[in-house]
Amino acid sequence: MRQKTDFLVIGSGIAGLSYALKAAEFGSVVIITKASADESNTKYAQGGIAAVTYAPDTHEKHIRDTLICGAGLCDESVVRMVIGESNEQINELIKWGAQFDKKPDGDFDLAKEGGHSEHRVLHHKDDTGIEIERALISQIQSHPNIKMYTHYFAVDIITQHHLGKEVSRQTQGIECYGVYVLNIKTGEIETILSRITMIATGGAGQVYRTTTNPTIATGDGIAMVYRAKGKVENMEFIQFHPTALYDPGVSPSFLISEAVRGAGGILKTGDGKEFMHKYDERGSLAPRDIVARAIDNEMKMSGDDFVYLDCTGIEKEKLLSHFPNIYEKCRSKGIDILKEFIPVVPAAHYLCGGIKVDEWGRSSIRALYASGECACTGLHGANRLASNSLLEALVYSHRSLINSSEELKRCTFHEEVPEWNAEGTNQPNEMVLITHNRKEVQSLMSDYVGIMRSNQRLKRALDRLRIIYGETESLYEKTSLSPAIGELRNLITVAYIIIKEAMARKESVGLHYNTDFPPPVKK
Repeated sequence: MRQKTDFLVIGSGIAGLSYALKAAEFGSVVIITKASADESNTKYAQGGIAAVTYAPDTHEKHIRDTLICGAGLCDESVVRMVIGESNEQINELIKWGAQFDKKPDGDFDLAKEGGHSEHRVLHHKDDTGIEIERALISQIQSHPNIKMYTHYFAVDIITQHHLGKEVSRQTQGIECYGVYVLNIKTGEIETILSRITMIATGGAGQVYRTTTNPTIATGDGIAMVYRAKGKVENMEFIQFHPTALYDPGVSPSFLISEAVRGAGGILKTGDGKEFMHKYDERGSLAPRDIVARAIDNEMKMSGDDFVYLDCTGIEKEKLLSHFPNIYEKCRSKGIDILKEFIPVVPAAHYLCGGIKVDEWGRSSIRALYASGECACTGLHGANRLASNSLLEALVYSHRSLINSSEELKRCTFHEEVPEWNAEGTNQPNEMVLITHNRKEVQSLMSDYVGIMRSNQRLKRALDRLRIIYGETESLYEKTSLSPAIGELRNLITVAYIIIKEAMARKESVGLHYNTDFPPPVKK
């Protein structure tokens, strides 16, 4: 089966949906997502979206906080651009129906999170992502120019390579003609030709054993672009959220929002002692890289499997009204957070690197754009400031639309693209090999390429990954395509890029900490 669309959007989070709504004013839009319409990393965003709303906060303060958190590796021009355009995009989100909590006087009830010097986080209780998804999907479903296909797994970006032309990473003018997709319900590989393609596939948290990301976060868009010889960068910067609920064997891990610490939650060791003041003057509200390393260090020193988050000092009414889902989740685990401490551990949470894009969301491949967590814009640098990600997605999807609506006039459909060739493959009869290799990738990344790294650990991870890659590619060549084998290949690709870029960085900065290159001691 083959179809054509002006704009193809891969992914149904805030980046993909906001882009699709705007693109629909310029042509036909097809959205594909490999799960249900609302299953995305956006859905799991508890905290909210950062923006300057009231004095004494200012754009300059937000810019400064972002630059400090990014450990000197942010692109300042991008930081200024995103924050400068933030209010316009958030106002549009509100017009689409997203509702954020307000105080009795009608002003927004702004939260404060780690690394922020002011209260500036707009939120909807502790399920902001769900509220944003609800509003956007409602708009999508009523738009006549948009079709959404759920349970469609993107396999590969179509480029000149599929027309029999040689393409390398040095090739100038690589072009995107659409994608091959697996219709999960029918098992058929379909061809979607597009004049413009937007990659909005989210992050890659599933490359680690413990993550707050949903099971679909397997780095599909990044892996596809890398295979298509597109540019990917800064993949060594993996943000571990300091406070995921300690719940062994459960995936994804349940997130205990940073806003809980902003409301007065305090991190403590197993014996009930505060410890963050030893690592940073901002205490429990230090940036995430500092807090995650501190927790990791405390657990290694004590031998404990977790630390505690003490919320008992937060006013009862405030805790219950602001964090009802966290309260109920903990209560379901037998923890009354009004009286008891929450056991927490760091978990892989956000990818600061990804598909390299310019200030208009353009990748290195023509007619291919990227927005959201899968993109590397320069905003986050070596460490993302809390709640800047949803803002980045809105701004870059808007800027991508401005550019791609003009690019659309110069792009044509490439009818000569061949159908997918599945000759010689059979139905998988060794699923255990796929599931085993996925778990092994997650284990080696968690053990060797996690919060703390070393040259020896990175080399060991790369050596083992090469063996897993060989086993998986051999299986892939003989097996009918399925989401399981497709996701495994993508996870291996993402893991490989993370390791190689971690090995190439000969310093410890932000989220990348290599014990062989300790940072200079501050005097």
